[in-house]
This record gives sequence, C-alpha cells and structure tokens, in this order.
Amino acid sequence: MIEMPVIDAEKCNGCGLCVEVCQHDVLLLVGHIVSVNTVEECDWCTNCELVCTEGALTCPFEIVLG
Repeated sequence: MIEMPVIDAEKCNGCGLCVEVCQHDVLLLVGHIVSVNTVEECDWCTNCELVCTEGALTCPFEIVLG
C-alpha cells in the first residue's frame, strides 16, 4: 500500500495552499475540502504538511536522509 497524506476534513479551511505546492497532483480541492487523488502517486516531499496552517494535513511516513 502506498502511503498518502492524511486529511482531517474538520480542520481543513479550504485555502488550497497544499494543492498549490503538491508537485504530483495528489491533492485536489473538492467542495472547499482537500481530498487525495488516489490515481496519482505521492513522492513524500511533505510540502503539503509544511504549508498547512490549520494542521489539517499530516504525512504518515518518515523521510530518512542518508
């Protein structure tokens, strides 16, 4: 199973910042709430989590730099 960002819809204010920084079109704004496009594959950049001012988006994976 491919790990994808997890969205807390109750915290999402629909600003779309995470959608703008998503390099692979994994995130979509649908009805003022962000959702995950499961057709695309996340590259785990975590930019979406970094720009979310509401804490509505988390990445359930850990990036290990070697």
